[in-house]
Amino acid sequence: MIEYALLILPSANRVYTDSAVDLTLAELAVFNATVLDRGLTEFAQNTIGGLPYLTFTAPPLTEGQVAYLANAASLYAMFERTGDLLRPVPLRGLARLDDDLITIPKYAGKTNEQFTKLLLNVTVLSSASAGRMVDGRLRILDPLCGRGTTLNQALTYGYDVAGIDLDGKDFEAYSSFLRTYLQRKRIKHRAEVTPVRREKKLIARRLTVSLTPPGSVEALSVDVVNADTVMAPEFFKPGSFDAIVADAPYGVQHGSRTVAAGLRRTPLELLREAVPGWVRLLRPGAALGISWNTHVAKRDDAAAVLADAGLDVLGDGPYAQFRHWVDQSITRDILVAVKGGAPS
Repeated sequence: MIEYALLILPSANRVYTDSAVDLTLAELAVFNATVLDRGLTEFAQNTIGGLPYLTFTAPPLTEGQVAYLANAASLYAMFERTGDLLRPVPLRGLARLDDDLITIPKYAGKTNEQFTKLLLNVTVLSSASAGRMVDGRLRILDPLCGRGTTLNQALTYGYDVAGIDLDGKDFEAYSSFLRTYLQRKRIKHRAEVTPVRREKKLIARRLTVSLTPPGSVEALSVDVVNADTVMAPEFFKPGSFDAIVADAPYGVQHGSRTVAAGLRRTPLELLREAVPGWVRLLRPGAALGISWNTHVAKRDDAAAVLADAGLDVLGDGPYAQFRHWVDQSITRDILVAVKGGAPS
């Protein structure tokens, strides 16, 4: 058995840094239960050289196992530990595009990038596509995509992405940013925004992008619709997504109350209206991962919405360990549920 030590990546958000160790422990437990054959044991928090580490023991990790762990959201470096000596373990995470695709956008209410990556990881790992996380061409939907943080994280993994959001300003901001970014980076792409009409009436706008990451011969697709998320089944094919990842409105800075559009839904009401449609878009074995503010919806109530839509909610073990404090008005948690039963 070998002892491994994971150095935690500092976050620009001090509050998130305080939660990062506990969140990483829960994330690693999901990795362990899904793609690492439960070979990791004796998890512990340690301070080495004045810095926070997570340590665990395991048989010598294979190259494939390290490839999974290299994508842990708050992982900065990993070492084999022998006494007081640390030997670096080479890491090659999924990085088809530069991480400035995720870090450049700055705006009020933006979710912490490390948390976005964690939510994506946990959702994909919980799905039937877990084994294809590092070498598969997955398709991810964010049905509350805002300005695209989750979409961009999935793009860096080399996944095809789709999103839908009602806010026209967010749609325009994401469309403008992505096209400018691709041009500045000189990444081969095609992009267009087109109107969507039904019976001669404009019901939505649609951004479609095809981009080829550097060093790749296969193009990735981006498909984002400016419309109400309850209309998602009108724009995307049933059974076409490997995972749905959503950061639900917190009911604080960016709630689901859109006065201009005549909508005054609470976050829980939004889920009740939208989740049945989202579920139709999932493939069998696909997973839905959602984060939300527990001050505006109790965990049991949110879980009941997912269960009522026919999903199997994963509520035990590490899946009950993601709750963390954000600020006085937000305590964030994660729910993950699977269509057609949890993967073995």
